[in-house]
Amino acid sequence: MESLIWIGTAVSIAGLVGLLWCIFRVWRARRSNLSDRDLRDAVRRVVPLNMGALLLSVIGLMMVIAGIMLG
Repeated sequence: MESLIWIGTAVSIAGLVGLLWCIFRVWRARRSNLSDRDLRDAVRRVVPLNMGALLLSVIGLMMVIAGIMLG
């Protein structure tokens, strides 16, 4: 079950990297002084990626917990 822990850690870190990428993308859009409409469009494009990265991180953490409980 140790492999499940390490695989879950890798999946969780991949989700965390995705979340950080979403944060930096929105931060860069806010700093570029876009109009409200363009800023909303930029955020709207990032939201599905943000939710996917969050889901990936949660699945990775669930894998780690399952590996700990089964090991």
